[in-house]
Amino acid sequence: QVQLVESGGGLVQAGGSLRLSCVASRSIASSNAMSWYRQAPGKQRESVAGITSGGRTSYADSVKGRFTISRDNAKNTVYLQMNSLKPEDTAVYYCRGYFSGYTYWGQGTQVTVSS
Repeated sequence: QVQLVESGGGLVQAGGSLRLSCVASRSIASSNAMSWYRQAPGKQRESVAGITSGGRTSYADSVKGRFTISRDNAKNTVYLQMNSLKPEDTAVYYCRGYFSGYTYWGQGTQVTVSS
């Protein structure tokens, strides 16, 4: 069993920045992939960004150039740096980890961007 705990969400004005953190209870070096997802009210959960064990990253088109995913294996932490935030980025952001064939989710952290 792996626990993922997100933090760093909050209320920010449009154009502002936030950095989300996801701390895992197990070494993320053993994870094939760590990802961030988000879910806005009334919408399906969608992938935002991912990073492989080798450090390869991927992003949704809607956040490319504004968000950066990174990982610190020594701290068992994955980050999502979010810049130039827009009201449409408002959502609950979830961390997802893939460990030994199983997928784990965090409890989510709310991000609200005001116009």
